[in-house]
Amino acid sequence: MAEEPKAPPARDKADTPVPAAAATSASTPAAATNDARLAGRTTTAAARPAARKKPVSDDDTSPLMGRRGWMGLAWGAFTAASAGCLAATGRFMFPNVLNEPPLQFPVGFPEEYGDGVDERFKDRQGVWIIRTTSDYTHEVPGFYALISVCTHLGCTPNWLSAENKFKCPCHGSGFRPTGINFEGPAPRPLERARIVLQEDGQILVDKSRKFQEELGQWTDPEAFLAT
Repeated sequence: MAEEPKAPPARDKADTPVPAAAATSASTPAAATNDARLAGRTTTAAARPAARKKPVSDDDTSPLMGRRGWMGLAWGAFTAASAGCLAATGRFMFPNVLNEPPLQFPVGFPEEYGDGVDERFKDRQGVWIIRTTSDYTHEVPGFYALISVCTHLGCTPNWLSAENKFKCPCHGSGFRPTGINFEGPAPRPLERARIVLQEDGQILVDKSRKFQEELGQWTDPEAFLAT
């Protein structure tokens, strides 16, 4: 007896393949709904717009100093140069006034002096006042004023009372109390200044007028004050 043909097994609806177009059409409305709901709310790094970076200038990337530093340095240099120019202009417009000692000055009364060299006015006025019992030229007692400038190169000699002479510390020139040179390179004697007696009885020294022995000027009446 012939067997009856078996019917094919029934397939479950879940196992039935769904066409791709159908699946896509089925999921599209839901996906669209989700995208619309999440629009503007996404917080992922990929969704955030990239932050704009400030353009960096080449002047701001100097390894030593930025642009602002160089500008400050330039303005500082300009200010210093301007101040220097103004100072130089002021110096030119207002020159220094040298407060030199007067060339004429009283040195006291004759009775205030003893015999020999008096150094009271050497540092302040640049002269020695000498009282002698017999002058080198006039051969009478009185006063003369020696200018304390070496006739070699202009140094200031020192009075050495123990050796009774003026000695220049620069090159060793020596002068006697009269002012006559006798040792060292000094070519001529010390110079004398004008010396007279004022109306009030004080001795007046005037350095604006000088007398040189080698020119025979020590014989002038105002080169020596007789007493």
